[in-house]
Amino acid sequence: MTIFGDLVAEQDRLEHILAGLDEGQWTSRSSAAGWAVADVVLHLAQSEEAVTAAVTHVGLRTGLGGVAGDTMDERAAEAVRRERSAPAQIFGRWQRARRQAADALRGAGPQQPVPWVGGPVKPATLATTRLTEHWAHGLDITVPLGIELPDTERLRHVAWLAHRMLPYALALDGGRPADVRCELTAPEGSDVWRFGPPDARSSITGPAGDFCRVAVRRLDLAQSALKVRGPHGDTALRALRTYVR
Repeated sequence: MTIFGDLVAEQDRLEHILAGLDEGQWTSRSSAAGWAVADVVLHLAQSEEAVTAAVTHVGLRTGLGGVAGDTMDERAAEAVRRERSAPAQIFGRWQRARRQAADALRGAGPQQPVPWVGGPVKPATLATTRLTEHWAHGLDITVPLGIELPDTERLRHVAWLAHRMLPYALALDGGRPADVRCELTAPEGSDVWRFGPPDARSSITGPAGDFCRVAVRRLDLAQSALKVRGPHGDTALRALRTYVR
């Protein structure tokens, strides 16, 4: 399945979960600091609307992109604060937004850069970031509610994105670019996902689920089963991320 199909599959799973929540669960606290479950879904809706705006050349100066703030987290928090509404309205808004965004991404020229937060990206890469954000925020919703969100093969996209962003992550952490080999055990256990040059002096190995959770800052390093080797392995693992600050 393509990244676009996997994105829709991840969103379908979240939609099924959200459709089963009662009012109390929608208004309960999520794992995202300061946000209820409804706030998390509102943020996802706003982000998907931003995707459609970017792909269709409306640009990022409207909607989420037009909110003031020094960081993306500040802008996202302000956008949510401005547009809170009833859970049913938020759910419907996200459903419409995510379908429109998926259609826009599928219809875009595969080599045509789309303006995005950290700079222009190809539609497939933008779809990867959207899958990653839906999975990460899915954890924010399901973990506090005690709902299972099993790891799937779609995490390969998340792992790819985290490895691809290592140069940015290392620079943000004050380090220099370095080759890092990642060898990650897939969720089903019989496959290993490999990223980076085989002869890299530094490496990160372990469960793909742990790697992806560390990359989206949903798992503390001390609680992971990841192992590092070489002069840059530890620094790379600490810097790991999937998003632009």
